[in-house]
Amino acid sequence: MQSAVTVCLVPEARQGPFVFHDGLEAGCRAAAALGFDAVEVFPAQAADLPREPLVRLLEGLGLGLAAVGTGAGWLRHGLSFTHADADVRGRALDFCLGIVDAAGALGAPAIIGSMQGRSSPALPREQALERLGDAIGSLAARAARHGQPLLYEPLNRYETDLLNRQADAAAFLAERGLDTVRLLGDLFHMNIEEADVAAALEGCGGRLGHVHWADSNRRAMGFGHTDPGPVVAALRRIGYQGHLSAEVFPLPSSQAAAERTIASLRDTA
Repeated sequence: MQSAVTVCLVPEARQGPFVFHDGLEAGCRAAAALGFDAVEVFPAQAADLPREPLVRLLEGLGLGLAAVGTGAGWLRHGLSFTHADADVRGRALDFCLGIVDAAGALGAPAIIGSMQGRSSPALPREQALERLGDAIGSLAARAARHGQPLLYEPLNRYETDLLNRQADAAAFLAERGLDTVRLLGDLFHMNIEEADVAAALEGCGGRLGHVHWADSNRRAMGFGHTDPGPVVAALRRIGYQGHLSAEVFPLPSSQAAAERTIASLRDTA
């Protein structure tokens, strides 16, 4: 398993659950200095990921690119795949396709989280799920052209009413034959939705593609009440070789959150 830490390039998300917020180069340099294996980037748009400069930066620092988020489409523009307006849904898909292409050109997967949206009075849940499945299918096909999976993140009930648990998301993907989509297990969301986080991760088996390493309060692991031991043991049992990525609040500071994260990951070794 490899370590990763989030670098956010969206000013509106400065108080959100991302560790570094002072630009891509500064975040990458801070991550490398602490010994992280990779960064996970939350860009405002696909253009934030210029291939050649970013490759030079990452290679020069000995870092990998773990994944790229798409949530700025929701945060900045109110886009989602389940919006009642077809134009908004189309713009949501285009936004994410751009990021899938940019991430794929860098050898990394894109994450679908908040862009999934939720049901509404104008869009019943079953219809919303159909639209979510269609969008994920289109994005997964584009990601596959780059030799990458698509990462789908079940969110907690306060953020979506579509798919909240890993097993339900796995069944949804399997029913639609979306074999190149991998699940993202976010420990914060899972602490809310799963009766047994470790068992839920183990149940994902080879479908698990990424893990957000966060404590129960969405702070860095060790600042809440999550016991990481059973989680790590479950990941080892399924042979998980992906990233444990800190998508956590920058509290009490970005540096302290990053230091606490890398220390918690070294404790699991």
